[in-house]
Amino acid sequence: MSDITWEDPYCGEGSACFRIGTDGIGNAYIAVSGAEEHYVTDTREALATLIREIKAGKADHLL
Repeated sequence: MSDITWEDPYCGEGSACFRIGTDGIGNAYIAVSGAEEHYVTDTREALATLIREIKAGKADHLL
């Protein structure tokens, strides 16, 4: 498996922090900050859409 390069954590107000990452072959990952060994993977587009929805307040209960 390729090494994952994690971005800085995103922390919403009063909610858990999460991070997104990518590997050398373009896969995208998302994990709760501090627990990066337990991640979800999908396409970068799918994870970016999820993050936009969370930031818009539509899915903050998922965190």
